[in-house]
Amino acid sequence: MVRFVLLLSLLLTYAFTVSAQPVGKLVRRHPGIVSYTFRDEFAKDVPATLDHIRQLGITDLELSNLFGKTAAEFRTWLNERGIQCSSYGVSYDDIQKKPAEVLQNAKTLGVQFVRVAWIPHEGAFDTTMVRKAAAVFNTFGQLARQQGITFCYHNHGYEFAPYGQGTIYDELMRLTNPDYVSFEMDIAWTFLPGQNPATLLAKYPKRFRLMHLKDIRKGVPGNDQGKLANENSVILGTGQLDWPTILKAVNQSSITHLYIEDESQAATEQVPQSIAYLKGL
Repeated sequence: MVRFVLLLSLLLTYAFTVSAQPVGKLVRRHPGIVSYTFRDEFAKDVPATLDHIRQLGITDLELSNLFGKTAAEFRTWLNERGIQCSSYGVSYDDIQKKPAEVLQNAKTLGVQFVRVAWIPHEGAFDTTMVRKAAAVFNTFGQLARQQGITFCYHNHGYEFAPYGQGTIYDELMRLTNPDYVSFEMDIAWTFLPGQNPATLLAKYPKRFRLMHLKDIRKGVPGNDQGKLANENSVILGTGQLDWPTILKAVNQSSITHLYIEDESQAATEQVPQSIAYLKGL
């Protein structure tokens, strides 16, 4: 009996210690940034924009595109600054029509992930479209896997239309092979269509590998169209998202890379404050 009481006491002490840790210590890695955050700057001067990112203390980048440069040029500039490009964003058409070129660029950049962020569609996104997309993703995902690269799909909100006992997003999860297709959660485009990011992470703890971190101005209504006015992308911790709960859920998931994505025209001023917020959690 004495041994049981001592064991219970130790377990309770350990549980309290873990639960009392600051959220920041539970998150496995420091956040990187999505190139879209500084899209205007990248379009004008890639090396100078990479210098700015490095000055912010960021060493992990997700490229949304190559901004008219070659993958080899980008890799040289990244190496010179000690920045890792861990994820490379391409279009849905790219993975269908030129998969070999996509994968060659990915290997040149040294990325771990290739991701697609939009499935072309007219009107409502329906099950016919999701079945076609799942087949495309499975095919490309298998090719990527053979090259040691993981394919991810990034949500934009329209995927959460009701379907059966869940959503079309659930159907996309069901139809895609987890060996070949993983996911990147955009928190804003999970929350705005009415989903709970932490709950979705818990539902699919092994499917998500990447995450976009952005916050939404208080009072902005929900929508499922993947559109957010620039001024409604605000400093992390000042908007509608429950960051402590979400980041604790991240720690229980398979997510390995977190990227700040600030869509505001004031991103230069806001990103340092978002970094400070995450460090202070």
